[in-house]
Amino acid sequence: MHHDHRRLGRELDLFDTDPLIGSGLPYWLPDGAVVRHTLEEYVREAERRAGYRHVYSPVLGKRELYEISGHWAHYSDDMFPPMELGGEQVVLRPSLCPHHAVIYRSRAHSYRELPLRMAELGGMYRSELSGVLGGLTRVRAIQLNDAHIFCTLDQVAEEAAAALGLIGRAYEAMGIAPARYRLSLPGPGGKYVAAPELWERSTALLREVLDASGLAYEAAEGEAAFYGPKIDVQVADGAGRESTLSTVQIDFHQPERFGLHYIGADGAKHRPVMIHRSVVGSVERAVAHLLEHHGGAFPAWLAPVQLVVLPVSDSELPAADALASRCAERGLRAEVVGPERGTLGARIREARLVPYQAVVGAREAADGLVALRLRDGRRLDPLPSDDILERVGALVGAYSTELWDSLRPKSPDRRPLDNAS
Repeated sequence: MHHDHRRLGRELDLFDTDPLIGSGLPYWLPDGAVVRHTLEEYVREAERRAGYRHVYSPVLGKRELYEISGHWAHYSDDMFPPMELGGEQVVLRPSLCPHHAVIYRSRAHSYRELPLRMAELGGMYRSELSGVLGGLTRVRAIQLNDAHIFCTLDQVAEEAAAALGLIGRAYEAMGIAPARYRLSLPGPGGKYVAAPELWERSTALLREVLDASGLAYEAAEGEAAFYGPKIDVQVADGAGRESTLSTVQIDFHQPERFGLHYIGADGAKHRPVMIHRSVVGSVERAVAHLLEHHGGAFPAWLAPVQLVVLPVSDSELPAADALASRCAERGLRAEVVGPERGTLGARIREARLVPYQAVVGAREAADGLVALRLRDGRRLDPLPSDDILERVGALVGAYSTELWDSLRPKSPDRRPLDNAS
């Protein structure tokens, strides 16, 4: 069944649009903001464990910045027009990489510091035509999970392979799978930087990484970035339409343009290689794909409400409220839906996308038990509430796609991220 994320996103109160704000500029409602924030925090933690340092950079830059990077010559059709500011022209950035190149250049670097992994979840803006805009998949204001690795030539293959590993683990946690891997190469036309030798070196390195990883891939002409080839991780919706979610790119061009260097073991200046990589791509497109793939039934760690507490009658409301409070203390997102919202059956149906439904009747309230229903239809015998919360918390904390583990799991330790380096 094909789920349309635009319809689902509005039905589930995740995001919406308004003509007064403009096309391609969706706003996030509270539940959607929870999904977005949780996904962003997952990526930040995965990157931190993999040795990345996070930065913040402005969403504006002088036109000259993009002239140096090559965006103005090769990408200006997709950029918003410059704004006049104090006799200078300022542009909304279409990409984060020029800012990161400048941040790298702002300090001296030794070969001992490399690879230097710089990450940012930052906004960028692209002047997409109205005809291609749609929901969260094509927008004009983009929150990108971006990073740039500055390294020596002999570190490139290992760093690019590690980035592919981060992507694979993230997809596993999100419960999705790539449709295919694409080696995106230049095609006919003048939008690419004219540096044949650098293109050949970059392409050979990416082929080496893909071949060593054992991943099947297809080469596609005309899909490269203007400054270099890239590995695109393609995902497909229920109708078979493909889009790019994650990327790994090798760039010899911008380090040259910005005059980047490091001091080598020989005491001389050397040029670093710049690897661009994104684990989940834009947050907007990632959430769109997750919505369509899961039909709104997100993995428990991503769900806006992870556990709904359903008191059978008003008499159990105090016990239900207490259970929800204990969930919050453990970092679980819980909500009480009381009898004023209808019969128990109606409330269970209303909460069909919530991973865990905790029914609290007279017996459960008196004995400190919870009768848990899982989203997949399983019903568990009443268990002590502490046991329930420990098990649910462990699965959520481990970014598991499983709803229940019959064995008693250990305390949350974020294990899927442990090998992220």
